[in-house]
Order: sequence, then C-alpha cells, then structure tokens
Amino acid sequence: MHIWLLSPYHTGSHRAWAEGYARHSRHRVTLLTMAGQFWKWRMLGASVELAAQAEALLAAGPPPDLVLATDMLDLAAWLGLTRRLLPAATPAVLYMHENQLTYPLPPGEKRDLTYALVNWRSQLAADAVIFNSRYHRRAWFRALPNLLKHFPDYNHLPQIGALHHRSHILPVGLTLPPPHPLTRSSEPPLILWNQRWEYDKRPDRFFALLYRLQEAGLSFRVAVAGENVRQAPDEFLAARERLAAHIDHWGYLPTRAAYEDLLQRADLVISTADHEFFGVSVLEAIAAGAFPLLPRRLSYPELIPPALHPACLYGDDADLFAKAVQRLRLPRRAPPSLVEHVREHYGWAAVAPQYDALLETVCKVTPI
Repeated sequence: MHIWLLSPYHTGSHRAWAEGYARHSRHRVTLLTMAGQFWKWRMLGASVELAAQAEALLAAGPPPDLVLATDMLDLAAWLGLTRRLLPAATPAVLYMHENQLTYPLPPGEKRDLTYALVNWRSQLAADAVIFNSRYHRRAWFRALPNLLKHFPDYNHLPQIGALHHRSHILPVGLTLPPPHPLTRSSEPPLILWNQRWEYDKRPDRFFALLYRLQEAGLSFRVAVAGENVRQAPDEFLAARERLAAHIDHWGYLPTRAAYEDLLQRADLVISTADHEFFGVSVLEAIAAGAFPLLPRRLSYPELIPPALHPACLYGDDADLFAKAVQRLRLPRRAPPSLVEHVREHYGWAAVAPQYDALLETVCKVTPI
C-alpha cells in the first residue's frame, strides 16, 4: 500500500513515532508534516496546510491507499477540504498519541473543550481509531460521555459504542540500540530522569525523593536529561544547586548517540508522573538496562510483566522511598527477562508489522 501519514505536530515522540513507522513499515509511507509548535493552532488550523500539501502531492502522483493521521489534526476538517481531491472511499485511520480530554491541566488552568471536540470529531470521521495503550483508551471512553453531556442537545451519545467497537490498541514502537551486556560500574548507582521537564511528570516529587535519599546519607549519582519546554523551571534550578555533589549529567542531549550512551550507564529510571498515556522514555531506559521504579497506575502496569510488578511498581511516596533505598543499597541492573520483554514487545521490528496488518484490514473493509 501507499500510506499518507499526516503529522501536524512533528516533534518529540510524535515525530519519533511517525518516522519510526515510516522506516519500518513494509508499505510505502509518505509523511505530510508541520513544525511541532503552537499546538492549539495546529489542532484548529493544520487541516488547511496539510490539505494544500495533499493537493501538491496529487498533482505529481496518484492518491494514497490509506490516510493515517495523528490526534493533533482535525481529521474531519481535512477530509472535508480534500473531498474533491481524493477518492470518496479513501480510508482514514486516526492514531491517538494523546488526547485533550483527559490530559492533566497545569495548576489554575480551566479546560477548553474545543480541543477535546476536535478529537471526538476526528474519531467519528475515521474508519478506525488506534490508542497507544489500554489505559489511554479506557480513560478516553470513561470521560467521553461527560464531555458530550456537557452540551444541551444533539450530543449523539449512542455513537460512543460504535466508536469503541472500531477502536484498537497498538503501542508506540521504539528505536532501540543493539543489545549490550548488562554490567554495572563500580561508581555509585546512577538515577535517571529522561522525561519532559513538565508539570504532568511531577519533577517536584522526583526531586523530593532525591532530597530524602541525600538526607539519609545514601550514595548515588543523578542524570537529568529530557526536553525542557519552559524557560526557567524553578524546581530544576533549585535541584541543580541542591544536588550539585551528585550530578553526573544535566540537560537535554542533542544527539541520539549521546542519549543512548546515557541510557546504557543508568542504573535506575524513576517516574513520579501524574500522567502517562504510554511511556516511551521509561521503556527506552529499561531496554538499555535501567531498573524501573514506576507508579502502580496509569499505563505503567501494562508495560511491566505481572511477575515483576512487586519489584518495579510502587503504591505511594513511602513505598517509592523504600524501594529506592533498597536499589541503592543493593544495586542491580534491570532483570534480563524484563529487558528482553521490552525489546521483543515494543521495538519497531515487532510493532510495525502489527500496524501494517491492521491498516491492511482497514483497506480490505473500506475498498477504494
């Protein structure tokens, strides 16, 4: 097949997902993209620009067999703008990398339902909808009735069941470095933060844990990577000063090679997040050998085999502290079975064929 992949917010994990699938699919995937900034404007206005890109492509060649779009696009609007350009039955699939209904808000901010309605309309316009985790799909469909009941009439609640029926779950594929021996250095254990420097990842909780470990006299190093989308996040500035004696690395790594090198040196990867629809950064660290300490909620229980939940998942701050102390006093790399599980289930070599098969099925039931 020839697939058009529409990625209006083409940066970070959105870009990695789109380009990863394009590289590993057995089909021909053409990317239609826009810069990853101004997310609200992308959701409201990207359909116009990507329709123009579609028109340019059609002037030079045949139409696609299928369109695959991310949740940052108003797919219904894009299909309307291209109705004279594409064959009427061209199937469209929507990938829900995130959503604007259950994504946690910054403190003091009120939710603008406009963007959740864009997600809803896009799902109605799609022949199939893919979520990146069971947790994500469950959270969306639990919240969706309340969104629609917010409006006085014609809310089409009965369509929720049909939409759920044509929804699917496929994980984000990971670009993984070659496996390497899981050996530890003789230095103090290295604790890794490789998530976004954002409120929903709760860096305040992460640094509070490190301060407790520091006060308890435990020996450790810390590496803080991840993307900083803010100008001066106060909790990071304070932590850099307070944890100066423990810092091994601080700041965003500009190359993939440097990032992978840091992952391979990490002993512990810790999440204190309030929000996680999937968990790319955590899985990348585990695949490189870091032992995970993750909340027993959100998407994390899906990522870890049940037999390892007692060791890898924590219930509250006290449980996290106790598990972190244990891992620092008796340091170990991630169990080889866990590393192999992540590599076998989430690497693109395993995930891309699942996407290919689903999209082929959509094409068969939606003939052009």
